[in-house]
Amino acid sequence: MKIMVTGGAGFVGTNLIKRLLKDGHNVVSLDNYSTGKKENHQEGCVYHECDIRDVIDFNYFMKDVDIVYHLGALARIQPSFINPANTLEVGILGTMNILEYAREQGCKVIFAGSSSVHSGKLKNPYTFSKVVADDLCLLYKKHFNVDTKICRFYNVYGPHQLTEGEYCTVVGIFESQYKEGVELTITGDGEQRRDFTHIDDIVEGLILTAQSDNFEIDTIELGRGNNYSINELAEMFGCGHTYIPERPGEARITLCDISEANKNIGYEPKVDIGDYVKEVISE
Repeated sequence: MKIMVTGGAGFVGTNLIKRLLKDGHNVVSLDNYSTGKKENHQEGCVYHECDIRDVIDFNYFMKDVDIVYHLGALARIQPSFINPANTLEVGILGTMNILEYAREQGCKVIFAGSSSVHSGKLKNPYTFSKVVADDLCLLYKKHFNVDTKICRFYNVYGPHQLTEGEYCTVVGIFESQYKEGVELTITGDGEQRRDFTHIDDIVEGLILTAQSDNFEIDTIELGRGNNYSINELAEMFGCGHTYIPERPGEARITLCDISEANKNIGYEPKVDIGDYVKEVISE
């Protein structure tokens, strides 16, 4: 199949493209490289540097696309407080452009949603952008017959994750700090709980979602199905830690109910964060 991946040079996009190429698909990536990296490029994929907010004709990059995996966004909560307008523009306008393209072409859209929507749309600008983008997907599905499916991710970690910078997640931060031999920094009291989901399970969920022909499915929750506190995660690394102030806008608990994903697409996550950390500290 012909497949377009927005945000294809980023963490999730890179791992997805690896799988798509392995499965024999023709793949193009669109990325503005604000957080994506050119060292993530995979042989066999055609990469284009562009901003999906500004694209006039997506056919320039690939004609007769079958599926668009729309992963492109300014992810993470804290940076969205610093530049909310940019976060909203990319998340909302960028998604609208992709959906308008899909309406014209008749292709399927798999949208990378976020579990943060469950904490309330006004929790932070990033979450608001995801809530509106979710609704745009449902709008185009209801009124324009665009086959859109929303995959909500829960605290993704694994190969190609960012390990530095403002868009880095806690697993990437801890992994980097552990390898540098410095204390792990825990925000707040560390008792906030997260459903850590390995990237391989997320990719499998994305593939299974795209393979589903059930037009009635709107959203798929892709998580591990259990959670750990940040303190418990730190203990897995077996090194010293220190506490820093709590950050605004973040949920206290994330926990995915995977029952519907299992029922509807056969999703069965396999990797546990504890096993991943063991691999990291044994390197």
